[in-house]
Amino acid sequence: MSGKPMKLILTQEVSGLGAPGDVVDVKAGYGRNYLVPRSLAMRWTRGSEQQIEMIKRARAAREIRGLDDAREAASRLSGLKIRLDTRAGQGGRLFGSVSTADIAAAVKRAGGPELDRRKIEIANPIKTVGSHQVSVRLHPEVSAKLDIEVVAS
Repeated sequence: MSGKPMKLILTQEVSGLGAPGDVVDVKAGYGRNYLVPRSLAMRWTRGSEQQIEMIKRARAAREIRGLDDAREAASRLSGLKIRLDTRAGQGGRLFGSVSTADIAAAVKRAGGPELDRRKIEIANPIKTVGSHQVSVRLHPEVSAKLDIEVVAS
């Protein structure tokens, strides 16, 4: 196998790599085994220039609408009290850890906006009861901090 880079067009936002419509060079294995099978990117061809333009136009239209929506969602999230009931053992240690899907469901239950679990970033795995803070990327320019209270049920 050669270490030749692979040229791809991103169809989804990929942290640390780019936004939809961006043309990126990645290692062949990363593109073939991760990005393409998960529909995060598609192979670049000469005929794909029109597709890049369509993706970028759609993204621009969404972002204009999305920036105001993201700011509004961030203000809604900052006022929420999120409580997550989970099973815990002695000393407040959880059985497992809190996932991004658990957080998204708890936000919805608390009356918040529906969040994409892939946009929730947990800095350190949540494995104990108590207060924790996570970050939510609502838009490339807007992120919100969420305070979560994990309690033993």
